[in-house]
Amino acid sequence: MTRHTSKPSARRSMRQSKSQTEEEAVKSRLEQLKKIFITRWVEVDNLFIHARVNTEQAPDNVLPVVLVHGLGLSSTYLLPIAAELAHEHPVYAPDLPGFGLSAKPKRVLNVQQLGDALAAWIEATGLPQVALLGNSFGCQIIIECMARHPELIACAILQGPTTSPSERSWFWQFVRWQQNSNPKPMGEIARQDYRACGIYRLARTFQYSIRHRPEDILAQIKIPVLVVRGSDDPICHSEWVDEIVHLLPGGKKVVIPEVQHTLVWTAPSQLAEVCRPFLANATSLG
Repeated sequence: MTRHTSKPSARRSMRQSKSQTEEEAVKSRLEQLKKIFITRWVEVDNLFIHARVNTEQAPDNVLPVVLVHGLGLSSTYLLPIAAELAHEHPVYAPDLPGFGLSAKPKRVLNVQQLGDALAAWIEATGLPQVALLGNSFGCQIIIECMARHPELIACAILQGPTTSPSERSWFWQFVRWQQNSNPKPMGEIARQDYRACGIYRLARTFQYSIRHRPEDILAQIKIPVLVVRGSDDPICHSEWVDEIVHLLPGGKKVVIPEVQHTLVWTAPSQLAEVCRPFLANATSLG
């Protein structure tokens, strides 16, 4: 009896075809998401700051949600979570100075200065008070913004906050980021954003990020904060999340199973589901 088996090249071809189909679907979805957000420019400290905005779907008198991107990135990869939350809240996703489509300051801003820039953008946009949601390095920026400008922030969500104290080095961060998996389109977005900000700004900002000690200021933050971690996140360790929640007077945590670091892109529905009840407690501006 002859046993028929698929040739390795045929199996590879099938896998590649499936992968390409999935990538095309993700890219198509991303283009659709871009269409439901308008572009808005605001001048802040002589720099024009770009943001993606959707205020049409949410009810009136609801707390706006401002999304804060990670290191070297822009608002583009935040569109999946932005679309999830736009049904209940006005959503704003700025490109911080030096990143995405926003203008570049002559000097690379450190974490504290990025926190100040975020606050200045909130004020320039005319938002009296907001909820903040950040991913990765964006959480460090949010922590500084909360500590330095608490009057602007009703609550905050930190998704995958960086950086665990035991791994604040180029070596460990390289190792951990290699262990984190994202769909190929996310990698393409990241490469485009890294090229936009430039290698020097990217490296310098990374250096600022691993020198930053958010644990030194967490205790002074009285704002309600939800810390969200993917159970399989190789970058944001559970011990670090526990330390953050312990130090925050109003800190709570939620763990989403079987997901990694970039939940704003890879698991927006699950992330939105845990964020909604937290945001609902601070949803009214009246």
